[in-house]
Amino acid sequence: MVTPKERLKVINRVKTLVLKQHFNVANIDYGAWSREVELRAPGLAAADEPTFETGVRNLLAGLKSSHTNFYRSGAQPTKPQHAIGATLRSVEHGDTARWMVLDVYQQSPAAAAGIRPGDILVAIGGEKLSPPHDPAFRFGESHQLLIGSLCIGKEREVTVSVPPVKASRGRPPLVEPQSVAHQILEPGVGLLKIPFFSGGFGIRFSKLLDDAIEALKDQGCDRLIVDLRGCLGGSLGFAHLISYFCPGRIPIGYDITRKRLQTGYDVQKLPRVPMPSTRFELLQCLLRFSVQDKSLMLMTQGLGNQPFHGRIAVLVNEWTNSAGEMAAQFAKDTKLAAVVGRKTMGNVLGSTLLDAGNGYKLYLPIFGWYSPDGTYLEGSGVEPDVPVDINPKELGCGQDAQLRAAIEVVSQ
Repeated sequence: MVTPKERLKVINRVKTLVLKQHFNVANIDYGAWSREVELRAPGLAAADEPTFETGVRNLLAGLKSSHTNFYRSGAQPTKPQHAIGATLRSVEHGDTARWMVLDVYQQSPAAAAGIRPGDILVAIGGEKLSPPHDPAFRFGESHQLLIGSLCIGKEREVTVSVPPVKASRGRPPLVEPQSVAHQILEPGVGLLKIPFFSGGFGIRFSKLLDDAIEALKDQGCDRLIVDLRGCLGGSLGFAHLISYFCPGRIPIGYDITRKRLQTGYDVQKLPRVPMPSTRFELLQCLLRFSVQDKSLMLMTQGLGNQPFHGRIAVLVNEWTNSAGEMAAQFAKDTKLAAVVGRKTMGNVLGSTLLDAGNGYKLYLPIFGWYSPDGTYLEGSGVEPDVPVDINPKELGCGQDAQLRAAIEVVSQ
């Protein structure tokens, strides 16, 4: 049990970390924010645990930045995609609003339970579900779901088992999905489904991606669809993915640290660094930037000509997040691939997980991401070149309008 005195220390620690490390994208007045923290701290420290945690999160919301959170080390997930590997959208079902499944990650708890895109979540544990409140899936527990459909009237029951998970590698806890899946959709058309860029620096993801692309090319793939719908973001692996979009080395975008943001910078003078291809290159890069500011222009790797160049589509939706958005923006800026689907989330800040004391963690953005021309995606997102939305009833019947549009784009 955390005492009120210990909670005050946690609040002060959170304030100190924010003032020292937070990347201020919205020109927040830290003085006014600090005064609000000091005003509310005594009441929050004396409250019960849920009220305390919610109150601190509300204070952090005043920073108006993505990748910002506060929770206990054994926290439960805040979004279904972090627990069961499925994204949701509110739709009308009968005479009420219900949650419809948009994306299901391969080898996720949702996939194992037989949940499919287009399914309707009617109830969990016997209690009816309705937006805007997300269904609560807890790590280490099984949940009984009643599933409906807009395509057929019959309902079914499924059991979703969520494994126990803890926070690790500088990010909040989540059930990590299979990061790369691939298949041939029709002759010549390959599909890469990427819900997560795994690994701390993308080396592990890059190996999986290389194997998937080689397998597609062996099957005659000369047109490529990269499905980033529901992408959680992740590591530098996104840079390896988009290195396959072009033969040479060109700028992807640049990150700026808080220090550089405050002191000023010249984009043309930033170090130009391709994503490391090996662990040795990674160690060299880490050594280089351990003694200087980490602001840099990230470059593609120069992977050479590919049979699908000029015939690539990138699928996105409202749940495409972080590194997935960086990949989509690169495709849109360079016109090396057509972006198809719905506008992305607009969450592109680089973040880290910090210790706030007494078992609490603070998830905080510490650098910003910009396109080579200075375009800033935070809060705005990527608008698709080919806007296409799904039809809820069609999706429930197994028909994916966005994927169908992407096939048409790469086949032209």
